Formats: sequence, C-alpha cells, structure tokens
Amino acid sequence: MADRPIRVLIDGTPLLGSRTGIGRYTAALAEELASSPDVDMRAVAFTLRGWRKLRHVLPHGSQARGMPVPARLLRKAWLRGSFPPVELFAGLTDVVHGTNFVLPAAFRAAGVLTIHDLAFLDYPGDLPPSDAELPELVRLSAKRAHVICTPTKAVAERVVERLGVSDSKVRVTPLGVDPQWFAARPPNESLVERVGLPSEYLLFVGAAGPRKALSWLLDAHAATPSLPPLVLAGPGHTVGSERVISTGYLSEVDLRGVVAGASALVLPSRDEGFGLPVLEAMACDVPVVCSDVPALREVSGGHATLVPFGDKEAMAVALTAALENPPSPAVMSARRTHAAAHTWRRCAELTIAAYQST
Repeated sequence: MADRPIRVLIDGTPLLGSRTGIGRYTAALAEELASSPDVDMRAVAFTLRGWRKLRHVLPHGSQARGMPVPARLLRKAWLRGSFPPVELFAGLTDVVHGTNFVLPAAFRAAGVLTIHDLAFLDYPGDLPPSDAELPELVRLSAKRAHVICTPTKAVAERVVERLGVSDSKVRVTPLGVDPQWFAARPPNESLVERVGLPSEYLLFVGAAGPRKALSWLLDAHAATPSLPPLVLAGPGHTVGSERVISTGYLSEVDLRGVVAGASALVLPSRDEGFGLPVLEAMACDVPVVCSDVPALREVSGGHATLVPFGDKEAMAVALTAALENPPSPAVMSARRTHAAAHTWRRCAELTIAAYQST
C-alpha cells in the first residue's frame, strides 16, 4: 500500500440524525480523513431506513455505501460469526473502522474499533432493551479488532483491564475542538428569545441519561437560591421550571452561542469517555465545574474546578465560587491554550497511524 492511499471504510451511521458526541466525532474525523492524501475514505450506514441520506452528510467527493438491513439483525448475525462481511455491500477495503463501539464483520479487511467509554459494562441496566447484547458484541469486536482507539488514557486503561486486550493493541486518539469555538460570542437577541435564555445562567450540555448524573446537580442548584437559573442543552431533558430551563437539541451554531453566554459550564457525570464540552467551554472563556472522574480530570488538565462525585454541598460551593471569582486574563489564556492543543487534525493523524499499523 506504500504506492497508494490506504482504503478505509468507516461506519457512518452516527452521521444520520441529530448529532451528539459520537456523531460529532464521526463527522469531524470524516472531514479530516477526506482531506488526507494518505487515505481513500468511504462510509457505510447500517440501517434499513435512511441509509441513502448518508451521501448527503459526507464530505464532498466521499463515497457512501449502505447495508439496507436493520442494525439489530446485523448485530445478531455478527455475534454468531463473520457473515455478512461488510465488503459484500461496500466493496473491497484495507481497513474497516467501527466508529461506534461495534466492529462490522469483514472478509479480509483489518479492523479498527473506537470504544468511547465503558458505561455499557459498568451500568448495563441503563441500556435500552434494543442494546441488551451490546456488552457481548463490544467484547467480541474488541477481540476481532487489530487496533482499538480510545479518546483518553483513562478509557484505554479500562479497556485493557475490563476487556482483556493487550495494551499494545490500544491507541489514544483525543478528540478535537473546532476552531469556531475560539471565536464564539454570547447569543444574540433572536437566539435568546427563541431558546428562552435568562440574562445569566449556568449551563449543562449533553443528552439526558443516567450517566450524566443530573440529579445531584439539580439538588445542589435547588438548595442554593443565590445561583442563577440552570439551562440544560441537549435532547431528552424533561425538567423545566422557572429555575431550570430545557432547550432541547441545538444546532452547533446555536450551541456555540449558548455556551459562550454561560456564566459557567457544569458537567456532573458519574463517568465520561472524554467530555468535549469541557474544552469547548474553555475555548470561549467560560469557567468549567465538573465531577472528579478520571477522564474529566485528564481532559481538563488542571483548568477546571473538580468536585467529588455526588457531593451536593461541594457542587454548590464550586458553582458559587465560579460566579464570584471571575478568572484573570492569564487564567483564561491558559485555558484557551489548553483547549487549542486538542485538534481534529491531530485526532485524524493518530487514527491514520492506527490504520497504517494494522
């Protein structure tokens, strides 16, 4: 392959529909791979409905393939063996990259798998019935993969420990911050009115779910009337009151404005694989308060206020301090520099190196 680009087929299914963390990762990686002279990238979607939309969300010139089969049937088949191989639908390739925990079965292609976190093993009860087989499927995918990519060293260590793979098989490919975040500005009047933002607010960014552990943040916020309203930005939130506002899913443009206007961003997760909102908030000079868990400790790099998980009093104190003690220009500059060290180009370079090592 030294005389030609390496042929890579990525799982583009996360590009369909509203994009949260994994969708944003897949989209940014696809953009970088499509612009690399070292890679000939194509994408495949595993879905019965809507797979034709993939061609409209890929970078210009990228080829889209589809497997018009329900994902649940493919998963059951891949649990039993290596049929159907992805090449049957998408053509020959050198590498197949499972971007979303599951490595498609392949005939000859080397397998690269991204495991974003291990919440599916730690809290299997949180999985919907449709994902009941996910732990077994990820274990099998990890065994089949030639290389496993993780977003942080914290996840890499747990993959080695919990999935029983060699540490030589794992590569850390940290996520990146889009350059637009460094130019983000507080929301204009139109966005404020459309979303229902108060003049001052704390902000949580992410989809609803047990892993985000919003209950202790909500309790700490409710017990501290001096704090401004709390805004929950992301899909699935049902909480709503005068002091807690749910925006629903926001486009990336709107999200940047909402984050840039926040008094502080708070991420109370019981577990994270990376925690991209932490860096995005730092990029637009917003203080960060987050739970003291390994991945967030690693990603924040000493530039966020870390709170012991579940400690409501400590959370209230940290949020109050973030509002009462605005950061100095030197502190803001250090935070921005830290965020700027995380680029999607670097993520792609490390991922391409993983492809080339197979």
